[in-house]
Amino acid sequence: QVQLVESGGGLVQTGGSLMISCAASGDIFSAYNVGWFRQTPGKEREFVAALNYRGGRGRIGDSVKGRFTISRDNAKNVANLFMYYLKPEDTAVYYCAAERAAEVPSLQAVEYATWGQGTQVTVSS
Repeated sequence: QVQLVESGGGLVQTGGSLMISCAASGDIFSAYNVGWFRQTPGKEREFVAALNYRGGRGRIGDSVKGRFTISRDNAKNVANLFMYYLKPEDTAVYYCAAERAAEVPSLQAVEYATWGQGTQVTVSS
């Protein structure tokens, strides 16, 4: 089973940019699709972005489309989420997650069996 650890969260001003990373270990990273979700207190986890095991098919959530991009490097066992033009409503704990490899990555949190501990992203107004 793969283990995931997020890093790179922090405080950024509105309109700024931030990259957060997900480091994988314990299994072959290319055997998994990777997804990013975010959550604020009292709300369900929201899909942000996902990329399939090869990095060839990606999906982006409607609320971040045009501002966020996802990438992965299977040789380095890492996935990154690049966030641009950040808004206060992007403030959340961001989680990296893994699901078994499939051509089209899922949008549903329930399909992802493995989760990282999360990293806080705070966007100040």
